[in-house]
Amino acid sequence: MLKTKLHKAGFIITSFMLMAAASGNKKFITADYKPANTTGPGDSSCVNKHVFDTAGLCICLPSLSETDKQSAPRVYLQEEASAFVEAHLRENAVYYDKIKAKSGPVFKMIDQVFASYNIPKELKYLAVVESKLDNRIVSTSGAVGLWQFMPVAAKSFGLRMNGKQDDRRNDYKSTVAAAKCLIYLNGIFNDWLLTLAAYNSGPARVLSAIRKSGSRNYWDLEKWLSAETRKHVKKFISVHYHFEGHGSLVTMTRAETTAHTNEVAAFLQKTQMSNDSLLLRTEDVSRKLK
Repeated sequence: MLKTKLHKAGFIITSFMLMAAASGNKKFITADYKPANTTGPGDSSCVNKHVFDTAGLCICLPSLSETDKQSAPRVYLQEEASAFVEAHLRENAVYYDKIKAKSGPVFKMIDQVFASYNIPKELKYLAVVESKLDNRIVSTSGAVGLWQFMPVAAKSFGLRMNGKQDDRRNDYKSTVAAAKCLIYLNGIFNDWLLTLAAYNSGPARVLSAIRKSGSRNYWDLEKWLSAETRKHVKKFISVHYHFEGHGSLVTMTRAETTAHTNEVAAFLQKTQMSNDSLLLRTEDVSRKLK
């Protein structure tokens, strides 16, 4: 739930403060999350893709030997989140399986919308955390629908609410609004975990946590966030791991993302060099046998 608690005046102040950041959103998203058809297997420019296979390997990695697969870079669950995720999934795995069984049509729609806005499809698991994929849910604070928008935030991202209509209950319209909201927030923080925290608490509280902690690393500043927001982020990571079997770039901090993509690039280069070396040795042996 985007608890901006930004009453109109507060939201206007925040908007002025963050306008410059928001104007660069699309450039950031496009640079880091390329559409699937822009690169091919083995292309080092694809290391920033957010899609991973069932082993947690970046799908842009070329066909690997079993030996190479063992050393290939993966996304691992952070130590800071591991205890919560393990306990949460022990308690809720059966319940999440029930949600997963009926999630097909909703996730298909969300995937299409998020693809059109060029944001990671794995962010769809936020809807599971927010509403359990039930657009009838109304929170005690007045958040409504699949993405649990509060009235001020809903209007800010183009949703209509009047006596006859509440677009927050419209899955498609609210998903478009959620995509715009996530782009807006990520344009501010340039970090998906901070974006998820801000979706729950509002950007002002995350900016305050950054100031108090002196860090933009989520795991360093989370103690300055509310218990609800800390739980919200870890629940998202838990749901992601339950549905995907592994993490992705949206479950990592910006620093972890950079380290991972650099590791993948280095691994691709090393693998290519090894393959080239093997090819040269094979060709040399072939010449000697002639």
